[in-house]
Amino acid sequence: MRALITNDDGIDSPGLVALARTARAAGYDVVVAAPPEEASGSSASINASESSAVTAAGGHGSIRVEPRELADLDAEAFTVFAAPALIALLAAHEAFGPPPDLVLSGINRGANIGRAILHSGTVGAALTGGVNGARGLAVSLAVADSREHPHWATAADAVRAALPRVANSAPGTVLNLNVPNAAPGRLESIEAVSATLAPFGIVHTTMTERQGDHVHLMIADPDDLPIAGSDAALLAAGRVTVTSITGITEAPV
Repeated sequence: MRALITNDDGIDSPGLVALARTARAAGYDVVVAAPPEEASGSSASINASESSAVTAAGGHGSIRVEPRELADLDAEAFTVFAAPALIALLAAHEAFGPPPDLVLSGINRGANIGRAILHSGTVGAALTGGVNGARGLAVSLAVADSREHPHWATAADAVRAALPRVANSAPGTVLNLNVPNAAPGRLESIEAVSATLAPFGIVHTTMTERQGDHVHLMIADPDDLPIAGSDAALLAAGRVTVTSITGITEAPV
């Protein structure tokens, strides 16, 4: 099976390389395509970087693509000046070779939990892959802040355990995987447990009053304890979590 490896942390992220190496070691035909720099919060945006963008409105233009070599990785790699979801869309249309069977997005530095994953570029790429007939897996490591050392190997172990579930799922399936940031071998289990989405993510945004031509936003911790069985609660308890998610779909009026 062919796997596209992308992310929203940029082509130089160690999490991207860890994910690509894991997929390659598992026997997948890997191609890496990622933005040149961080694109967090881009959700499923299909805007390109720079002025020569193909926009969500369907305009015509060109998207800059540069071949890259990534250390100790035997796979094609490209820097693509576009949001992660657009990269997944381009891959579906054979921009980087045959269309992928899997879109593996991450490993993100920081958890992607709760309904706030709507805004995640990591999740947006996986969902775009699913909409275009691939299977999607968004992977995130729960690194709290820049002072905390990320244990990429632990996340890679969780991905290795989850890949058969992803590969054997129906096309269009999208899973969101979150891994506690523990040293390798320190988790009770590397197998993911099914989790619901918490009402919010790790934090939520609240708007304060408007002052002149500015609107001031504040980031706050959720007031309530995580709901039992949710991704937030299980991740806080040291469990690897997986949630099956869907993109836009219709509902009864």
